[in-house]
Parts: sequence; C-alpha cells; structure tokens
Amino acid sequence: MRLSPHQREKLDPGNDEDFYLSPRFVTHVDEGFIDQLTNLYRERLQPKTRILDLMSSWVSHLPDDMEFDHVEGHGMNQEELAKNPRLDHYFLQNLNDNPKLPLKDNDFDAVLIAVSVQYLQYPEAIFSEIHRILKPNGLVIVSFSNRMFYQKAISAWRDGTDAMRIQLLKNYFKSVAGFSKPEVIMNVSPLPSFLQILGMIGADPFYAVISQKMSS
Repeated sequence: MRLSPHQREKLDPGNDEDFYLSPRFVTHVDEGFIDQLTNLYRERLQPKTRILDLMSSWVSHLPDDMEFDHVEGHGMNQEELAKNPRLDHYFLQNLNDNPKLPLKDNDFDAVLIAVSVQYLQYPEAIFSEIHRILKPNGLVIVSFSNRMFYQKAISAWRDGTDAMRIQLLKNYFKSVAGFSKPEVIMNVSPLPSFLQILGMIGADPFYAVISQKMSS
C-alpha cells in the first residue's frame, strides 16, 4: 500500500539542504544500539563485497575487523561524509527531490540504512532503486530506534508506534516486486517500573528489518 500525501508530510517543510547544512558529529543512538548494529553487520555482511551506506554520515558502524572491496556512501553533508573513514567514495543527493540513484544496475552486495529511513518522503521509489542496484541475493538492512529529528520525519513514521513502524518498513519492501519476505530483529529492554517512576529512561530500543533481492 502506497503512502497517502498526508502520510508523506513533514512538520518542517523547509529545504532539506538547509537543515543538513551544518555537520553534526554526534551519534544519534546510544552505545548499546551501535554495538548491536555492528554485530548484526558482522553476522550478515560478507567481506570483500560491495556495500552502499545510504543516508550515511561521519560513521558507518561497520566492523573494524571486516574489509570490503568498496564502500559507497551517500548523505546530505559533505563534511560528515568526508570524515567517514570507511567510505571509499561518496555522493551528495536529496532523495526527497530526486530518488534516482546515480549507480549501476546489479552492482552492490548490500545496502544499509541506519536510523534514517524515517525521513524518506517517497520510500517506494527509493526501495525500487535499491532493488535495481542490488545484485541477485543482495541484502538490505534497515535499522531504527525511537529517536528522530521529529520535524523532519514523515507523518506516517512520526505518528506511529514502533510496531507500526516495523509494519511500515515491511510495506516498503512489499511495494517492490522481487524482495524476499522481510525478517524483523528487535531488542527492547523494558525499564523496571520503579525506575520509570523516578523518571529514568532505558536503553534505546533496537530494530532491524532485513530483506534480500530474490534471484530471477
């Protein structure tokens, strides 16, 4: 099911290039989330392969002990991408203005989107492009938590629960013929009630939705 125009809306409709103009050399999730993501990459990615880190920044969370033939980066801030030591090459592009990726067909073994998918206004078009550039049996790993730039997240994501966001990602994959049934990985550590009463917050919840480009 495709998103409605209302579901694609952002609270801040201003220019995305202006919003991302200044670099943010911070991580937007906690260390526990990052460790889980890096371990997931270690388990699912293969060394000596070609990786696209879509909607990336100054860090890719790839395992230090894994080498890849090529890591292509994409993002919205030149300074952030230039500082990322894992990227062999990168390009700048506003995917909400132009979803067409400047990449060849069947060229990547894996595509990664870490804690950024909530900002895509036309995810169906982007996931179609991901399918196009992936090799047969290529992997997609989309990870997220409950943090976001609230004003830049689309309504369908912003107004949903985490369970609804998982379903939303499943629908993104289902919108493109040729992806396998999505696999969901989640780790949510509930905070004891007495700590909630004290106003303490727990660890960032970890979610990943994974699919493959099916071979024809």
